[in-house]
Amino acid sequence: MRRLRLQDAWLTLLLGAALGLLLYTQRDRAAPTTRAPRVQGRQAPRPAPGRRALPVPDVGADPPSYEGGTPAPPTLPGPFDFGRYLRAKDQRRFPLLINQPHKCRSDGARGGQPDLLIAVKSVASDFERREAVRQTWGAEGRKQGALVRRVFLLGVPRGAGPDEAGTQTHWRALLAAESRAYADILLWAFEDTFFNLTLKEIHFLAWASAFCPDVRFVFKGDADVFVHVRNLLQFLKLRDPAQDLLAGDVIVQARPIRLRTSKYYIPEAVYGLHAYPAYAGGGGFVLSGATLRRLAEACSQVELFPIDDVFLGMCLQRLRLTPEPHPAFRTFGISQPSAAPHLHTFDPCFYRELVVVHGLSAADIWLMWRLLYGPQGPVCAHPQPVAAGPFQWDS
Repeated sequence: MRRLRLQDAWLTLLLGAALGLLLYTQRDRAAPTTRAPRVQGRQAPRPAPGRRALPVPDVGADPPSYEGGTPAPPTLPGPFDFGRYLRAKDQRRFPLLINQPHKCRSDGARGGQPDLLIAVKSVASDFERREAVRQTWGAEGRKQGALVRRVFLLGVPRGAGPDEAGTQTHWRALLAAESRAYADILLWAFEDTFFNLTLKEIHFLAWASAFCPDVRFVFKGDADVFVHVRNLLQFLKLRDPAQDLLAGDVIVQARPIRLRTSKYYIPEAVYGLHAYPAYAGGGGFVLSGATLRRLAEACSQVELFPIDDVFLGMCLQRLRLTPEPHPAFRTFGISQPSAAPHLHTFDPCFYRELVVVHGLSAADIWLMWRLLYGPQGPVCAHPQPVAAGPFQWDS
């Protein structure tokens, strides 16, 4: 009996040690986030604009991990089946169910090839946000002498496949009616999920190359961003559309997340390198017509990757192009500087010098547009916005 008790005690001790070692190992595997910390306290002079430098880790520490720069999933991701993804990842051609072939034609009353084409990622159910974009920053027409056109990029809603005939008829009829009313819906036959945003990327690049071959510039972003189009056009006024350009909120040295519970989990079998190439945050970026056409070709040769903005960085890397950082693209939102403690982050004065701010509701977009472009306009320290340089608060 005494020998049995001693054996039980040793077995308990060994199991406890093994459990402690397992918990310690799991703690070390937790990945930090890449969201750049916002400096608090007195604002130091801003350095020259550069790529978003992620926090420099201690010597011997792992580089920061990818935890931002990609929009929230259109549908709840749930457990992701990477086996299924790997089996189907080479399927990259899906039919175009709703097209806008005349969007950029120069032979009709539409006004000719656009100077700026706005392409907004959306989902079928989000009509309210599409309408907010149409009536505010995404309105078509001439602005500061530039012709602006708009399209929304959609896939098939999850759960509305061929076996769901009633649901499919419902959403298809609604989108067809919306397309007739606004002529800005592009719908492809792939399922509209978070990891299929890459399909949205390559299909749009192919569509724009085919139907808007002479477009000067393209802004591509999410439906939950606010875009100060006047500042964007002011920035583009000095750029040559025949030269390469992809500008936005550039993130460098983000490493893949290996934690299975993360939305951005990427196993080593899918991506084995320690860091992603430099990429612009998918919330909103601008590219030239020349780069659009080159990217369409490059992305057709790059293996699909389930995170769309990282995938675009891979395509840029293939072209040996580096995305250009611009401090007025805020795909991580904005924080309140200590130099303006009386302002709130939703104050229009925060938005007046920016180009893109990510993470707004439809109501936020309506209100900010009204505050910036209403009859009286915002009461700010600056008489005119300055889009081409760093964000300034001290003049």
